[in-house]
Amino acid sequence: MKVFLTGSTGFVGKQILHDLLAKRYQVRCIVRQGSEQKIAHHKEAEIVHGDISDAGSLQGKLAGCDAVINLVGIIREFPGKRVTFEKLHYEGTANLVKVAREQGIQRFIQMSALGARRDGKTQYQQTKFRAEECIKDSGLDYTIFRPSIIYGPGDKFVNLFAGMLKTQQFVPVVGNGRYQMQPVSVENVSMGFIKAIEQKDSMGKIFAVGGPEKFEFNQIIDIIGSVLCVPPHKLHIPVFIMNLAAEMLDWLPAFPVTKDQISMLLEGNTCDEKPFFNHFGIEPIEFKQGISKYIRS
Repeated sequence: MKVFLTGSTGFVGKQILHDLLAKRYQVRCIVRQGSEQKIAHHKEAEIVHGDISDAGSLQGKLAGCDAVINLVGIIREFPGKRVTFEKLHYEGTANLVKVAREQGIQRFIQMSALGARRDGKTQYQQTKFRAEECIKDSGLDYTIFRPSIIYGPGDKFVNLFAGMLKTQQFVPVVGNGRYQMQPVSVENVSMGFIKAIEQKDSMGKIFAVGGPEKFEFNQIIDIIGSVLCVPPHKLHIPVFIMNLAAEMLDWLPAFPVTKDQISMLLEGNTCDEKPFFNHFGIEPIEFKQGISKYIRS
């Protein structure tokens, strides 16, 4: 079976590509010109150039494939570079759906996000939801995954705070830090995508994907500190100050958080994870066990 994979050069995409090839799937990766070196070590993967936000670049690229896995997503916009939630999340997905139908591919597996909904507080949540609706209305055999925060080697979540603790021994925390999160390992997420490819009983379903434990943000920092053997010092910053700073500076790529990300952080990010793990027969990885594999090095 041949899988058409988008987002293969990203954090989650690299794991799914690795696992697909390990399971002996044929994989065709679509990447932007110049990005192919990020996955060049996977000699078995077929690489084609294109951009899902450019429908013309997809013509003929899906031919001969049996399933599509769409992982393309961004966590912040750069409108000056035409990188927006609308363009990547919604228009890109709509382009892929149209071309999949035209080229005879019926199986479509989508990476969405926990919190995606019509009345979401942010454009991130709203465009993820609209992409889901596009897929649900397409007539394709779809499965949609809505993961919480995903961690693993190369992530920009645990590694960010681990880096802070290694160098300065304190971590800035938005507000009181009591909002809840449910981080899930990239290995667990990847296995769900791969098992879904051929499991017909996952078609037409949406799965919320979280780890087996729910934590307050403060607890997550404590666990990272315990793995590093560094007592963490939390610097709690009032929400209004963070919002003000983000409003002035979130256009800078180096600024760590946007106003929308603060809004989503404060509303929490948890779910009932059991249907996902039970349906696909996946053994959940606990957070401390998972991060211990990579943040000590």
